[in-house]
Amino acid sequence: MFGKKCVRDLIDRSAENQVERRKFLKGATAAGLGLVGAGLLSSPAMAALGSAAESRASADEEAPISDATIFNFALNLEYLEAEFYSFAVTGHGLRDSLTHGTGQRGPVVGGREVKFHHRAIRQFAAEIAQDEHEHVAFFRSELGSAAVARPAINIRDSFTEVALAAGLIKPGETFDVYANEDNFLRGAFIFEDVGVTAFKGAAPLISNKTYLGAAAGILAVEAYHAANIRTMLFERGGADDANAISAARGSLNPGANNDQGLTLNGQANIVPDDANGIVFARTPGQVLNVVYLTPDKASRGGFYPDGVNGDLNTSA
Repeated sequence: MFGKKCVRDLIDRSAENQVERRKFLKGATAAGLGLVGAGLLSSPAMAALGSAAESRASADEEAPISDATIFNFALNLEYLEAEFYSFAVTGHGLRDSLTHGTGQRGPVVGGREVKFHHRAIRQFAAEIAQDEHEHVAFFRSELGSAAVARPAINIRDSFTEVALAAGLIKPGETFDVYANEDNFLRGAFIFEDVGVTAFKGAAPLISNKTYLGAAAGILAVEAYHAANIRTMLFERGGADDANAISAARGSLNPGANNDQGLTLNGQANIVPDDANGIVFARTPGQVLNVVYLTPDKASRGGFYPDGVNGDLNTSA
């Protein structure tokens, strides 16, 4: 098994931005470093070099997504979950030392402590908050200097947009996800199912077995969270609202068939899965459709008003 330093070194090396490499390679075919004259640039040797560079750039465009890119994509999602749960349980978000990195660091809009009335729900919320905090710390530790900063996050207005789309509130009304335990559980339902499908969709893209094992472990934790949230909602009579949220969420990935409500044919559906008993998957682009709250191609919106940080930042 790799030691931590070796893991960080591997990720740092794999984190090279291939877009920047393409820019450099293509730039070398024209005004090429500014150190040679126009006559040399037009020579057969330089033409051949330019052709080779263009071919390399084209190959880079089709290169596999690096493991670091996938980990950074996951880190963006973990920032959102960690902030949501941390505010609900403690009244404050992540400490600053866990939010800096590459890319633009943004603020968190909204978030406050939930006045829990049931000890079991509060304890479970606190456990999830701790898990998500640890996920953020894990990804940041493994990514090292390649870790992205926390992007701008809106936990206030985005839930209202979801509630409107699901028909839980009427136009002009707002949905305060921190107002009570039931609203909190509905907000958690939005996140947890998406987190499970995100890790399932990312798994085939990960090449290093050590990283794949870590991702599988986090997927399992997110699945535990999702199942418990779904169970609580079902027991508290929240199936209709959850089904409406699921339908609205599914509409953001039209034709994908990767979402299921809390009940099917009038029966509890705690585990959303396909006919083979396999959990659904979302591609990174489909995940971004959900968190950007749009079925269209976009690079920002919804819970991430300025978009996520890193190379995987555009929805499908």
